[in-house]
Amino acid sequence: MVRRFIRFLLCLVGAVLIGGALFYYVTAPNPLDEAHWQNLGAADVKNGEQVFWAGGCTSCHAAPGAEGDQKLVLSGGLALKTDFGTFYAPNISPDETAGIGRWTLAEFGNAVKRGVGPQGEHLFPSFPYGSYARMTDKDVNDLYAYMKTLPKSANVAPPHQLSFPYNMRIAVGAWKLFYLNDQPRVALVSPSDKVKRGQYLVEGPGHCGECHTPRDALGGLKNDLWLAGAPNPEGQGRIPGITPGSDKISGWSEADIANYLETGFTPDFDSVGGQMAEVQQNLSHLPKSDLEAIATYLKAIPKH
Repeated sequence: MVRRFIRFLLCLVGAVLIGGALFYYVTAPNPLDEAHWQNLGAADVKNGEQVFWAGGCTSCHAAPGAEGDQKLVLSGGLALKTDFGTFYAPNISPDETAGIGRWTLAEFGNAVKRGVGPQGEHLFPSFPYGSYARMTDKDVNDLYAYMKTLPKSANVAPPHQLSFPYNMRIAVGAWKLFYLNDQPRVALVSPSDKVKRGQYLVEGPGHCGECHTPRDALGGLKNDLWLAGAPNPEGQGRIPGITPGSDKISGWSEADIANYLETGFTPDFDSVGGQMAEVQQNLSHLPKSDLEAIATYLKAIPKH
């Protein structure tokens, strides 16, 4: 009897160890190789600036309340309140100590597209790499070059305030198994080059679905309700749907949408408000052709 119990106990311990090792293996950070980021050619800083505005970097990483040129000082510190706790946007200025000034292109690219930090750690998906994973390597390279031209800041953002188990980075690896990929959010039949460009901007750097798409209990986006509207992640009100069937823009033409993104005015001469005001200000830096591509894509996706 004692021997049987000892055998059982040893088998149980072995199963736990094997299971733990397997879990760690399949959920471990998975950065792209250093070689992946080599031979991309000279960076296009001007394009990097366009990617910067498309990605809305200032919305989270500029100091709260920053205006004008101060928005380009990416000192961090903004509190992002969620059901999982409060995340604080980090300093991503070129400062060598407080920011990302010492990061290599590979470290930057793996943070953006794989959610892996420079020490090989999982980054929390409050940083929307779930969308940025769809960015091209060229755009990442160009963005990296542009961000190195921005002002430095020595500010150190507060640490995240997360309760157990949401503070466990190993759990992020399991989350990535379900939700991190670079595939299109919606399948479009024979899309034109213009629609493809709009899809890239909306689903990739623009990360529009992070706010406009509802999430499941684990915080993953529900792609079957892509851009159908969602509760405000900060707890007040609701983010509207922006599909062809939504109340928000169902009656808008493509020209109306593009003009709204450029000027901030709706077809009935109301002005953009709330959190969308800053998003619109970022997108207004894009060329008109990109705004038109976004509008065309929003008219091409399924209705909800």
